[in-house]
Amino acid sequence: MAFKSGSFATFLILCPTCFFLGIIFSLFPYDYPILWSTVTTPASHYDYFEAHLRFLHASPPLIPRILHIVIFLGLAGLVTKLYRPSESNMLFDGASLVLYMCGITVYIANIVKGLRLASAGRYGADLATSPDEKDQILGREDSLKVLAASNTILALVLVGILVLQAGQWYAERKDAQEFESLAAGKKDKHEGADSASSATASGSAKTGRQGGQRKKSN
Repeated sequence: MAFKSGSFATFLILCPTCFFLGIIFSLFPYDYPILWSTVTTPASHYDYFEAHLRFLHASPPLIPRILHIVIFLGLAGLVTKLYRPSESNMLFDGASLVLYMCGITVYIANIVKGLRLASAGRYGADLATSPDEKDQILGREDSLKVLAASNTILALVLVGILVLQAGQWYAERKDAQEFESLAAGKKDKHEGADSASSATASGSAKTGRQGGQRKKSN
């Protein structure tokens, strides 16, 4: 089965995906009041969020290197499973690869950019090079809202990858069960045919012996 042969590649996909979901969950206390709370978000919450983002962006180089290595491991697992793909791999792993690349795009385009803006502390009018650009560039609160929304989008993408991998496991498990049931049915049918042929052969032999005994008695 493709799932058994690619079990290590599946492990390389699931572990980074769960790792990234854990990171996003750690940011959920900052994202929830901005996106989902019905109460007006206080200005101090944006200060806390911005301070946390600055702390993350100022982390030692080892931290982003580990993060990028984990990203590469997930991508390597998907590419490995798509090497000489079956129909199941093309459907589930192909869709997982598309979602994974969407997640990488969101990370590079929104999250990394948002971390740089928060670290620099420059938004909106501070980045405008002309008076016309002041209304076109997002301010501080809007930029942090975009970053929080990007975290939510990335979480949905990662959950989609987990759902696809679970769907692949379930589909291949059902195929294995159907194959085993068909094989058992063919085996029972073959054994029934063998027993019938054995019974026919024994009956013919018995009839032959009876006929020989009758000839001897005559």
